[in-house]
Amino acid sequence: MPRTKIIATIGPASDSPVMLRALVLAGMSVARLNASHTPRADLERRLAAVRAAADDAGRPVAVMLDLGGPKLRLGEVEPNTQLVAGERFELLIGSCIGDARRACVTYEALATDVPDGSRVLLDDGRIELVVIARRPDALVTEVLVGGPLGSHKGVNLPGVSLSIDAITDKDREDLAWGLAAGVDLIAQSFVREPGDITRLRDLMGDRVIPIVAKIEKHEAVAVIDDIVAVADAVMVARGDLAVETATEQVPVVQRRIVAACRQAGKPVIVATQMLESMTAAARPTRAEASDVANAIFTEVDAVMLSAETAVGAYPLETVQTMVRIAAVAEESLSERPSVQPAAGGCYDVTSAVSTAVYELACDLDLAAIVTATQSGATARAVAAHRPRTPILAVTPDAAVARRLALVWGVVAIVVPQHGTIDDMLAYAVGAVRDAGFALPGQLIALTGGVAVGVPGTTNLLQVTRV
Repeated sequence: MPRTKIIATIGPASDSPVMLRALVLAGMSVARLNASHTPRADLERRLAAVRAAADDAGRPVAVMLDLGGPKLRLGEVEPNTQLVAGERFELLIGSCIGDARRACVTYEALATDVPDGSRVLLDDGRIELVVIARRPDALVTEVLVGGPLGSHKGVNLPGVSLSIDAITDKDREDLAWGLAAGVDLIAQSFVREPGDITRLRDLMGDRVIPIVAKIEKHEAVAVIDDIVAVADAVMVARGDLAVETATEQVPVVQRRIVAACRQAGKPVIVATQMLESMTAAARPTRAEASDVANAIFTEVDAVMLSAETAVGAYPLETVQTMVRIAAVAEESLSERPSVQPAAGGCYDVTSAVSTAVYELACDLDLAAIVTATQSGATARAVAAHRPRTPILAVTPDAAVARRLALVWGVVAIVVPQHGTIDDMLAYAVGAVRDAGFALPGQLIALTGGVAVGVPGTTNLLQVTRV
């Protein structure tokens, strides 16, 4: 399997037990459940099916619940509605059946937040409007770029900062369900500033799990370093990001976000339309293959599939294609990464140990790096250096093993809890050998904490021969 992890969105095309098991065996490391459009019963069924497929395949697979966030959408629109350039079109506040003259948005502050002259984009930017007047109950616009308009299409307002709450009531309900159901990661949509993340974390109470901050708003790009500092992981969500900024800016912003995450040692995901043509075709375009490879050249932790696996005609072939592209792209990377993350600095003992084991991997012919971890922090710190040596994380916590499925290059194995460091190291060596990572006589490096079972106490580095 490639070191870069594959995230696949689960939907009608991929939620059967047979298909899910095939996706896991093909290389899916994280299953994304989209709370925006999925009924609760389907979320529950898909979560159980992913867990069963992972158990059957004997691999830890993380489940990421993607909250809908404060996305503005149109209400119902009459079939075959077509907007014509030059015509007037009103966005009303409330509920109605839309047509070629008007449509409704259920956001009460719309006319207050959006000034005259603002651009309004509908349906991922396919339709463009400009605000020419405002009433208390509506925005009056002129159609600049027309086209067909359907129900529930997204509404984007580039350059406009809305007063809408970053966490909706539905988000709160979905979060409560996800925590009770035991999902492994929460993706937070439309993050605008670091406080959005801390507020969501506060809502978790005692059951805190990692938060993936989705970057798709222009406000978030302006404070990306601050968001990276408080998030557990970051996703470059290029769909709304392209509409909120500009299409030509997306590659530049993507590169900046990836660099910020690499520098901070935080997992980073690149998402949206990576193999979009494979929703209907068995092979990707050359441009899509290059897009995936270029993300891997920057050593992102994961690449994500959306419609391709959720509703596409070729979900399994899409994952297999992604795996092949990733494997070939990784083979071309040099031994030492081009970016040295901040995690490589000796700011604490764990960072110092991870730096030392990375240097050992560069200088010695190590068969594997083994991290004995309670929380996953040591494995993430080692992976931040992107060593070419395989990283094996041994942990007694199955939830930690699943969360590490998002982290570049880490293979996690669940092991029994041990009382002493000697017992733990002996078991780790056996686990490496049994998993086929090292043959008798080969060298491996082991990291762990003398205080076994206590998170955050990594203070040991040992090189041993299997």
